[in-house]
Formats: sequence, structure tokens, C-alpha cells
Amino acid sequence: MRIFTVVWFGQTISLTGSELTFFALGVWVYQNTGSATQFGLIYLFTILPGTLLSPLAGALVDRWSRRWVMIISDTGAALTTLTIALLFITDTLEIWHIYLLSAISSAFSAFQWPAYLASMTLLVPKQYLGRANGMIQFSDAMAQLVAPVLGGVLLVTIQLGGVILLDLATFFIAMVTLLLVRFPEIKTTVVKKTNNLVSLLHEITYSWHYLKERPGLLGLLFFFTICYFFEGVVAVLVTPLILSFSTATVLGTILSIGGLGMLMGSLLMTTWGGPKRLIYAVFGFQLLGSLSILMAGLHTIIPLLALSAFLYYFTVPFTQGCSRAIWQRKTAPDVQGRVFSIVHMMTWIATPLAYLIAGPLADYVFEPLMATNGYLASSIGQIIGTGPGRGIGLLFIIMAIFSLLATIIAYQYPRLRLVDQELPDVVDDITTTPQSP
Repeated sequence: MRIFTVVWFGQTISLTGSELTFFALGVWVYQNTGSATQFGLIYLFTILPGTLLSPLAGALVDRWSRRWVMIISDTGAALTTLTIALLFITDTLEIWHIYLLSAISSAFSAFQWPAYLASMTLLVPKQYLGRANGMIQFSDAMAQLVAPVLGGVLLVTIQLGGVILLDLATFFIAMVTLLLVRFPEIKTTVVKKTNNLVSLLHEITYSWHYLKERPGLLGLLFFFTICYFFEGVVAVLVTPLILSFSTATVLGTILSIGGLGMLMGSLLMTTWGGPKRLIYAVFGFQLLGSLSILMAGLHTIIPLLALSAFLYYFTVPFTQGCSRAIWQRKTAPDVQGRVFSIVHMMTWIATPLAYLIAGPLADYVFEPLMATNGYLASSIGQIIGTGPGRGIGLLFIIMAIFSLLATIIAYQYPRLRLVDQELPDVVDDITTTPQSP
């Protein structure tokens, strides 16, 4: 675990710096345009390019040294950040520059993320994969907690240029940690790699064949894709739900409490590592997360909403950490790059689709239905209330019910429920040798 801990430390510092820059750029764009649409486009350009490139990136990650893929990806992201800093300092930064450079940075992340996850099975003993994934969730939680608070202070004191330069310093720390360690090499066990284009295309499509031969993993992929869609609808509507009856201060407090829940869940996952049957933890905590969304939609009582946020984010490190440990244990290390990239693409595509439909559903369907004189005011309105925000609350309840049903149905599928037992662990079957820096 020592080598992984060094790499994890560098990546955690870098992630925090990236989140600071993302927060600061969002504020800068909104202050200069006053447009929520242009603000939202940052999210699109940050997610979409990397998602679309994932299959190609995964195939190349399996061909190349994963350590050097991470080094080059971090370097590319640092150069895009440096470009933004130079444009800002010279007073030539435009909105389209941010969109373009965010897309380029997203393309580099398409390589960095699968290389990072696939490297874990080379650096971490099988029995500690759950804990290692808990550490990654801890990194996400810390970045979400620190970036908004620290970013707001730094924007006032050192402004956007200073925040970006601080981000560059965090990239340097991540680079040093990667240069100081060695990763083992992988013995190829599944497909022979060649350098021609036909072989590359075959390697990209091979991951689908690999998953079809393992229906338990394929079921896990579809289960999380569906759940990501339902949860994406909820995530994009949290802000309008709370602001419909309360203030931005209350919103920030509730989100901070949610971040605290994620932090505590990450710490527990890191020390515990998950149960022997990891899939049981996935199902159990997914049910708890769905119930917390259901509770959030039923009322407008602020303490209960804060409790809902805490419980939901508390479950995230367990569902994601245990599911990642399953993928890492059951997927041959020499194809993990392309398989993890397919997983990334499928789950992340569900998120922007949810973003696209959530707003229109809330504005044009559910809010009118739950208005004071709406069609459902005399029925469901008697239970959850009527007026602004209650349509979003009803949408929360429906998404929670769908998520609960998806979990129950997934549990009935034997290949997924028994994935821990039926699929052998392949990590220990791969022999590795040290790789020079």
C-alpha cells in the first residue's frame, strides 16, 4: 500500500487544485456573462469530450505504461491550466477559451482516470482494494468540501490568476510523486497487442465481448448506468428545490452537511474495506441512498433535508468503492484500461442525459401539476404540499422509487447477485515485474 499511498497523496492534492480552478472559472464566467446557460456549458465541455474518448483511451492505456499515461495526462492538464493563466494575466481570456481548454483537459482525463484505477490492482493487494477505493472517495469528498469554501476566499484575496497558479503547483506535486515511484509491468494474458489500426479497433470492441462473457459484470454496468440516470435528475434539481422555499445560505449549509457525510463514509470505507460479499454492500447502500432521496422529496423541513443529504452522500463511498473493488478483482489487469473506460463512458453518458431532461420535466410537467390549483393539488398535494418546489419534490420521490425498484430487480438477477462467488478473482493470477522509472 505504500506506493499507492504516495500516488494517492499526489493525485488528491492535484484533484483539490483542479476543483478550485473549476469553481473559480465557473464564478468568473457567471460574473462576466450573467448567463446560467453559459455557466452550465462548462459542465458539458468538462464531461462530454472525455466520455466520448473513453473507449479509445482505454485501449491505449492497456498498451502503454500506466504510470507514464498518468504523467503525460497530468502534464497535459497542467499545460491547459497554464494557458488559461497566461490568457487571464494578459487580459485576453474569453469565454470560448475556457470551453475549448476545458474540452482539451477533459480529453486528457479520459486517459488519466482509467490508468489510475487500473494501476490499483498492480499496487494494492486484493484484500485491500476496498480500502484503497475508500481512499479515492475520501479524495473526492475533501475536494468537494474544500474547493467551494477555499475557492470563495481565494477569489477575493488572490483572484482567478492566483487560484490557477495554485492549481499548477498541485500538478507539480502530483508529477513528483509519480516520478518517484515504480509500477510493476503486466504480463499479457488475454489478447496479444500489436501496433496496427485494425488491432486497435479490435481492442476497443474487445471490452464488450469481455463483458458479454461475464454477465455478472455486464449486469453491474447496466445497474449503475440506470442508477446514475435517476440520481443525475435529482442532483441537478437540488439547488432549485431548496431555493424554492429557502436561501442560498441554507443551500450551502445542506450541501456542506452532505459533503461531511461523504467524508465520514469515505473514512469508514477506508478503514473497513467492505464486506466479504461486496455486492451486498452495493445493494444495501444503494437502497439507503434511494430512501434518503425519497425522504428529501416528501417535505420542506430543513433539518430533515440536511439529514437526507448526509445519509445520501454517506452511502456514495460504499456503493462506488465496493463496486470498483468488484471490477478490479474480476477484470484481468491487462484489459482493465479498456473495460474501465467502457464503464466510465456508460455511466457518465447517463448524467448529461439526466441533466437535459430534468429541467424541462420540472418546469413544464411536475411544477404545474403541483401548483396550488394544479391537477394533483387535491391528491398528492395533500401529502407533500403544493406550490413552488413541490413538483420537484414529487420528481424526487418518483426517481427514488425507480431507483429502489431497479435495486430490487437487480438483486433478483442471479448472475449479478452471485458475482462475488461465480466469477473468480483474477488479480492474483497475474505475475508482475518491477518497471523502471
